[in-house]
Amino acid sequence: MAPLNTYDLKPALVLSETDHKQLTVLALAGLNTSSDAADDLLYEIERARVVPETEFPAEVVRMGTTVTYRPDNGTERSVTLVYPADADISAGKISVLTPIGTALIGLAQGQSITWVARDAKKHALTVLSVKQPS
Repeated sequence: MAPLNTYDLKPALVLSETDHKQLTVLALAGLNTSSDAADDLLYEIERARVVPETEFPAEVVRMGTTVTYRPDNGTERSVTLVYPADADISAGKISVLTPIGTALIGLAQGQSITWVARDAKKHALTVLSVKQPS
């Protein structure tokens, strides 16, 4: 079987109404300063299914979620997905405006996605577990 990063994996995504609104504002504001990141985030937002907070699945990555994933290099990693102002890579908090942050938003446990890193190379990751914020 070929490595996941040789495919174009774009699974179905789910966003809460709140995340959808806030991320849309963030992405639109970022079009002037970080256009590639903002464009990528807008693309993911536009293809996501939006659900009310009360119907949001517990196994789906949202803002504030701590997620464990396996990238194509095989090394498991756990991070918390945050807004840019709260990002702190040394504390494991990654911005939703990073390529990997944008790839993670809306994914469910068990789903895989391909994404393009800042080095312009295609990568893949699989979500292993999701822990919602308290």
